Amino acid sequence: MATYENLLLDLNNGILTITINRADKLNALNIETIREIKNAIQQVYDDEDVKGAIFTGAGQKAFVAGADISEIAELSELNARSFAERGQEVFAMIERCNKPVIAAVNGFALGGGCELAMACHMRVASENARFGQPEVNLGVIPGYGGTQRMTQLIGKGKAMELMMTGDMITAEEARALGLVNHVVPQEDLLLKCNEILGKIMGKAPLSIGLVIECVNAVFNKDENGYQTEANSFARCCSSEDFVEGTTAFLEKRKPAFKGL
Repeated sequence: MATYENLLLDLNNGILTITINRADKLNALNIETIREIKNAIQQVYDDEDVKGAIFTGAGQKAFVAGADISEIAELSELNARSFAERGQEVFAMIERCNKPVIAAVNGFALGGGCELAMACHMRVASENARFGQPEVNLGVIPGYGGTQRMTQLIGKGKAMELMMTGDMITAEEARALGLVNHVVPQEDLLLKCNEILGKIMGKAPLSIGLVIECVNAVFNKDENGYQTEANSFARCCSSEDFVEGTTAFLEKRKPAFKGL
């Protein structure tokens, strides 16, 4: 198992909680933290005991308040491209994970923090959460996929406004825009995320993974999402869990899925 300096990992009842642990820096994402996030999400892929994951931030002030500005200030055009591509690669791993990943957003989710939250499959926010892509204030733009995912999630016009003004929005505003699934009191944040994951974990694992794959196909211009759906439907129908699910329904009992 990998060791971490900037993350805390806790596996409980099949749910891996990944906490960005740089509270003194408002959990800002530096290069080392991005590397550690890559290792952590790889563990979600590889560990059969992990059925789902939660990303959150240490403390109550910030989920992730942005990238490490001291590192960004040193970038040249050449290494800035690789800097952005490295972050995009890691966040794409989160987005494509075949196990459910939820962002538990406590406090500020700005810049890279908002991008991290958007890479997760769902977002649950505390009432004090604030979202934004303020990169234009630094003379740059989002580089970890924010221009793409925010547009996908809330639409072109509002995404343009938020990214060009650099404005922050409240948790309730984010929910109204479709950026956030639920808004809860701070003390109920992880409880709500665990509740959602607990419900998902009661379903057929193959089906859950294929739902993620098919929904992601909507945004892949090189992929026919309808064909992906048909292929995935067929895969489900060849699984043992399909037999179990349909049999349990006809027998009026709860299915016991095995992920086969």
